[in-house]
This record gives sequence, structure tokens and C-alpha cells, in this order.
Amino acid sequence: MPQFEQIDTFVSQIFWLIVTFGALYFLMAKLALPRLTSILEERENRVSGDLEKAERLKQEAEEVLSDYQKAIADARASALAALKESADEIAAIGAKRQAEFDAQLADKTQIAEDKINAARSEAMEHIKDVAVEVAAAATGKLLGSDVTESKVSKAVDDALGGKG
Repeated sequence: MPQFEQIDTFVSQIFWLIVTFGALYFLMAKLALPRLTSILEERENRVSGDLEKAERLKQEAEEVLSDYQKAIADARASALAALKESADEIAAIGAKRQAEFDAQLADKTQIAEDKINAARSEAMEHIKDVAVEVAAAATGKLLGSDVTESKVSKAVDDALGGKG
């Protein structure tokens, strides 16, 4: 085996080792490593570009989100304002209707009180006439003689005036 024969082939093995190492070094330095370097640089550029793009997109998404949230808040505020305005209008209409109803009720109550007072006055007039007739009849039966209507009327007036 030539590996074990050190004296005869040692110099030629060293020579071919140096030639092979030099050729491999040259091939690696001129062909393989520049390709690997360019591939790594390209990947690094692509990754950094993607990271920058992702950061930009993230900022845009945050801006869109804040705009959306502001639009939602504005819509809620305007909806609440519209709701309050509607509630105020409804309350005003209700108050107006209540006032109209109160006025109508007061009118009807006044009319009813007037009718009641008129009926009371009419009844009082009839009561006086009835009282005079009853008193005259009762006095006539008790005394056994007819009493004049003017005397009975005066007595009833006195009695009603004294109580009233």
C-alpha cells in the first residue's frame, strides 16, 4: 500500500495534496462561495424587505383600526344624539297632548259642575215648593184647619235660611 510507504511516495503525496487543496480552494473561492454569498445576501435583503413591508402594513392596519373605532364612536354619538332628540320630541308632544287633555278635562269638569249646580238650584227650588206643600198639609192635619200658603212659605224660608 502506498500510504504506508512513506519515503518513496511522501513527496508526491504532499505535492498532490497541495495541488488538490489549491484547486478545491480556487473552485470554492471563485465559484461556490460567491454563489452562496449572493444567495445569503439575497435572502437577507428579501427578509429585511418583508420585515419592513410587514411593519408598514401593521402601521396601516393600526391606522385603519383607529379610524374604524373613531367612526364607530362617532356613529354611536350621533345615534345617541338622534335618540335623545327623538325622546325630547316625544316628551314635548306628550306634554302638549297632556296639556290639551288637561284643558279638555277642565272644560268638561267645569261644564259638569255647572250642570250639577244648575240641577242643585233647580232641586232646591223644587224642594222649597215640596216643603211648603208638605208643611201645609202636615200643619193642616195637625191643627185641623187650613194654613195660608204665605205663612207656611215664610216659615219654610226661615227654616231653610236658618240651616243654610
